[in-house]
Amino acid sequence: MAEHEHVRVAVIGSGFGGLGAAVRLRREGITDFVVLERADSVGGTWRDNSYPGCACDVPSHLYSFSFAPNPDWPRTFSGQRHIRAYLEHVTDLFGLRPHLRLDSEVKLMTWDDTDLRWNIETTRGTLSADVVISATGPLSDPKIPEIPGLASFPGKVFHSARWDHDYDLRGKRVAMVGTGASAIQIVPAIQPQVGRLTLFQRTPPWVLPRVDRAISGAERWLHRRLPVTAQARRGLLWGIRELQVQAFTKRPDELGLVEQLAKRNMARAVKDPALRAKLTPDYRIGCKRILLSSTYYPALARPNVDVVAGGLSEVRGSTVVAADGTEAEVDAIIFGTGFHVTDMPIAERVVGAEGITLAESWKNGMRALRGAAAAGFPNWMTIIGPNTGLGNSSMILMIESQLNYMADYLRQLDVLGGGAALDARPAAVEDWNHRVQERMKRTVWSTGGCTSWYLDAGGRNTTIWPGTTTEFRRATRRVDLAEYEVIRRPAVVPGRTSGAVA
Repeated sequence: MAEHEHVRVAVIGSGFGGLGAAVRLRREGITDFVVLERADSVGGTWRDNSYPGCACDVPSHLYSFSFAPNPDWPRTFSGQRHIRAYLEHVTDLFGLRPHLRLDSEVKLMTWDDTDLRWNIETTRGTLSADVVISATGPLSDPKIPEIPGLASFPGKVFHSARWDHDYDLRGKRVAMVGTGASAIQIVPAIQPQVGRLTLFQRTPPWVLPRVDRAISGAERWLHRRLPVTAQARRGLLWGIRELQVQAFTKRPDELGLVEQLAKRNMARAVKDPALRAKLTPDYRIGCKRILLSSTYYPALARPNVDVVAGGLSEVRGSTVVAADGTEAEVDAIIFGTGFHVTDMPIAERVVGAEGITLAESWKNGMRALRGAAAAGFPNWMTIIGPNTGLGNSSMILMIESQLNYMADYLRQLDVLGGGAALDARPAAVEDWNHRVQERMKRTVWSTGGCTSWYLDAGGRNTTIWPGTTTEFRRATRRVDLAEYEVIRRPAVVPGRTSGAVA
């Protein structure tokens, strides 16, 4: 990148959030921006997660931008390869490649309260920006637990989001740690290849059948010729999920029927009563993410698979030891243990107006006005910020709502004129957060009796939005300037040192 480059907007990350922001900027007539990406290609989590069986658990026609419909999705639930190809297509369709700065990991972002801009240090040089849009995403930095003895394990170790495709699993003894969304796709994909698979299950998930099928050529032809049919399909998928929200947020007891469906799904594939007992959750369905698979339970019932009802607690040479004392000799350990969601590493690299990092500001829990703006960090916004996650629908809907908010934020700055910045008022942030947390008390995520990655170290749900996507879209339709402090660039007065305020 050019030395001392300055841009109006710097977007961090090139997944759905970052590319969506870039498209929206161009549609708003803003071309003075860059997209900073630490990897060598776009795609975000759909680039990083390439493990066997990787696919989306949201229907294809809902898991795509409304402004970039894809009539040619091959399946009702798309695999990683097709989603990544879609993001490459969006990049080309909207002419985003000239704005990309690949292999440019952000090391530090510091607010300059004199020039009202962000100074950004990357692995490829430095630049500055009037506004930063952070779209690094919560599923970008893998989390591997600290396991005694792991460092001395003589075999292969990797995380699901950093899959080692050069390592041949055929005939190997493999330990799979975790039973989340990645693990239930990996297990059936590798089970036929490995010699023995030991699954370390700390908490069993609720699993519903994955009703997936190929989308016929006739359907794809119809969607190409009559785009309104694809829109109707998307609208139906969205509407069904909007109707489901109240069961999660207001009436969790209604989810009991769904639990029965999940138990029947298990019973069809798992005949061993002892194994079914291990796999049956003791919390309300929906408290943790509901998983979709029609192959997970059949794979666990195969003779070369052992399910250990306890997390991995220790490694002794080639022996892995569970919390209940169960031991197994393995050649490889695969961690499907999630990501740094409530403690995102990017927060340690953002230094705001008071000279403190975003991580320090969020030490008692993440909070941001309308999921976007943090107090003390002027002209800085996040996409997929605190309490914008979903438990039953497409995150693309939430991203597009946040892009609406971003666009109006930039319009407000234009109205204010040059030399101005917006900083979320602490009282506004607290009021928004209080309202969100009050609504959270009734939800299944708070009352369902589980511990999930939705919760931070203090037990607060700082991840999920406790309402419908329609409600969130209304809340982020426009920026309310009363919720912000307008900061003006200090005036230079003759006879005084530069930067003095008149």
